[in-house]
Amino acid sequence: MSRESLRATILSASAALDAAGVPSPTVDAEELAAYLLAVPRTRLGMTPLVESSWVQQYRDLVARRAQRIPLQHLIGEVQFGRARIRVGAGVFIPRPETESILAWAIDAIRTVPAPVIIDLCSGSGAIALALSLARPDARVIAVERSPSALAWARRNVCDHIAAGGSPVEVRGGDFADQRMLADLDAVADLVTVNPPYVPEGTPVDPEVGCHDPPEAVFAGPDGLAVIRPLISVVAGLLKVGGVLAIEHDGTQGRSVPALLAARRVLTDVSEHDDLTGRPRFVTARRVRLAVG
Repeated sequence: MSRESLRATILSASAALDAAGVPSPTVDAEELAAYLLAVPRTRLGMTPLVESSWVQQYRDLVARRAQRIPLQHLIGEVQFGRARIRVGAGVFIPRPETESILAWAIDAIRTVPAPVIIDLCSGSGAIALALSLARPDARVIAVERSPSALAWARRNVCDHIAAGGSPVEVRGGDFADQRMLADLDAVADLVTVNPPYVPEGTPVDPEVGCHDPPEAVFAGPDGLAVIRPLISVVAGLLKVGGVLAIEHDGTQGRSVPALLAARRVLTDVSEHDDLTGRPRFVTARRVRLAVG
């Protein structure tokens, strides 16, 4: 197959994905082609001749994507910051919007030597691993309660360490279990959280509704069933001067900051938009309470 034929095949795949309602058909068609050819997507135009048998493999893969199987499940991984994260059934797929938290977090601890970072509701470990790559001098602890997600996180940490990354500690259990986090009381310079926060009954894309674990997406009628108890836990983990970042639903740009502002030990509560301009995460800083 010539380069021109390859391009025509990719364009045809893009049209098929568009007809199936895939949100980013051209990007996905190119990503699938690059995956099968084992080249970066940016180098598809420089790919040498490919075997005709490749076309059927590609069309089969495109057909599965047209069924709204997530692109990340088909290729088995996703880029998040500098980290390449393996994902699949049983774990939430990291989204580009969450990289806004990552950028903020890296900047927030820029001048902190050897920071202690705790990532709650860690899922695949994406935030923890991306922060570890950005700050190899940090002590990073990832906490996840889902056994299936925990297996993915541990697998990703193993890959990270095998590639020369700094150690990342993974703890399995519920953040509400005080025994699990007792040794981390008031030690964190940074706590990050991407919890379930979508209100139950909210329409979601098939990639989310049929493939992401529901417990990693939905959180009660208002989406705050996890965030409400989470705030006290996060505040307890932070040292004085430590900072937090919690992702939330686009409809919670007022409610979640209000929950944080109600805590006397937290100050500098700020709301942040994601890459699409929607309210996406809130930040705050731990202060020492005055005595008397």
